[in-house]
Amino acid sequence: MKDFTINRKWRIILLFPTLLILGFIIGKHSGEISPSAIQAAESIFGIAFTPAERDSMVQNLQNYHSSYETMRKQHIENAVAPALPFNPLPHGFIPEQKQTNPAWGLPDQVALPELEHDIAYLSLAELSTLIKNRKISSQKLTQIYIDRIKTHGDTLQAVISLLENEAMDQAKAMDAELDAGQYRGPLHGIPYGIKDLFAVKHTKTTWGAMPYKDQEIDETAAIVDKLNEAGGVLLVKFTLGALAMGDVWYGGVTKNPWNLSQGASGSSAGSASGVSAALVPYAIGTETLGSIVSPSTRNGVTGLRPTFGRVSKHGAMALSWSMDKIGPISRSALDNGIILHALNGVDKRDKSTISAAFNYDVDKSVKDLKIGYFEKFFEGDRATNTIDRRVLEDLKNMGLELHPLDLETSVNVSSMLITLYAEGAAAFDELTRTDLDDLLVAQGRNAWPNIFRSARFIPAVEYIQANRFRSILIEEIHELFKSYDVIITPSYGGNQLQITNLTGHPALCLPNGFLENGSPTSITFLANLFDEEKLIMLGRAYQEHTDWQKKRPPLFDR
Repeated sequence: MKDFTINRKWRIILLFPTLLILGFIIGKHSGEISPSAIQAAESIFGIAFTPAERDSMVQNLQNYHSSYETMRKQHIENAVAPALPFNPLPHGFIPEQKQTNPAWGLPDQVALPELEHDIAYLSLAELSTLIKNRKISSQKLTQIYIDRIKTHGDTLQAVISLLENEAMDQAKAMDAELDAGQYRGPLHGIPYGIKDLFAVKHTKTTWGAMPYKDQEIDETAAIVDKLNEAGGVLLVKFTLGALAMGDVWYGGVTKNPWNLSQGASGSSAGSASGVSAALVPYAIGTETLGSIVSPSTRNGVTGLRPTFGRVSKHGAMALSWSMDKIGPISRSALDNGIILHALNGVDKRDKSTISAAFNYDVDKSVKDLKIGYFEKFFEGDRATNTIDRRVLEDLKNMGLELHPLDLETSVNVSSMLITLYAEGAAAFDELTRTDLDDLLVAQGRNAWPNIFRSARFIPAVEYIQANRFRSILIEEIHELFKSYDVIITPSYGGNQLQITNLTGHPALCLPNGFLENGSPTSITFLANLFDEEKLIMLGRAYQEHTDWQKKRPPLFDR
């Protein structure tokens, strides 16, 4: 049984910045901030002061302590961002501003399958044509997905809230608009799901974590409003790993439809699992450090991580204000492009959003793209390397020229991840200080509770230094990426996943095969900031040349 006295003592210790923390230990728990306490704390952050310097610091640290206590008496909502919004734009770089009408090149006709599960596995683009041509109603399509959620949702442990009544009302309204000759576009009448860190009025928003399992937030996320305005039918809120890590949530472990003994990975676990098992044709996920790429890989679906600042985060749980990104998970690159077009745009409620056009034109030739690949990442004998190298051969067989290049930086990338840890600890400060972090299921060394506690020891100076080095990284990666339209990489090749999440670059993660044990694999296409249309161009061409995105997990192909 846990000793509450010891636990409480350490909780109090963890409330204070590095110099104050050990003061309580050295001061024999009296709360004394003394020169000896300062000396003991110095080793934590690798710096040493003289006795005179320590003596001079005492009064300042006592004043800081008073300020911390004052701030902690005031509740601050997770949604309140710091007054220092992150901007990923390199010096002199301005995104394209002129928005044109997209030319998607959707099929004119699609045959309606006889079996409902075959309908459920159609792409968004195909369903759009069926809806537009009145071959299926939104109400009928929504009911198909409701039935699949009720049949398979519990098996996958992927569903938090099924919004059945609300969805059917919206579907009925979309059908009525079509009857009246009103068509909103490719998303009209199409059901979708969202990761349950997006607020929706009159529903619970759990963040996948026990302390928030009954939480209701009196607003609706910007992305939900945008998708609904485009004609979407919000049907389900999917699971996520607690507070956006992994696939473990307060109700269990979200499953991979290809292998039910395996988790779906995360943190957009339910969104990727649900799309893979055709519980919806598309869902919205988020990524801070791999939370779209990883579950898209594990579940064999297509995920798009947009440029930081392209999609409003208003109404979404904040983990890292400078690294969180919102994007679609679907059956194809083209589907993701259609969804991103609806999500794109500046939101005055989110200071981090950046004005940028998203122009896709099916008539542009993929052969006009300059394509590079990180050569060293395709070498060696990793389990996926043979599969990844086959992608390069497929693209060459499509008549595309590929240019080898290296990914090198002058700064240490891993050291900058303290940015994420510090911001996460700030976002969930009260969770740590009130001991509610004990309610989270995952409590290991690398789980959020321990990371948040440990992050209390990150000095503010080092956090700012990490972001200064991040500025250098942004300029260096921009110099590399501006010479190529698309760069191809193994999804977990080198440290590109860390780099591009820190710099805010977009990524398209596509299925590219299977391991011998039947697990899906993926390849990732990267582009310069706000060049997602180039990712969609190449991704669509690759998927029309291959058919990995059409594969279905056998247990759910019914």
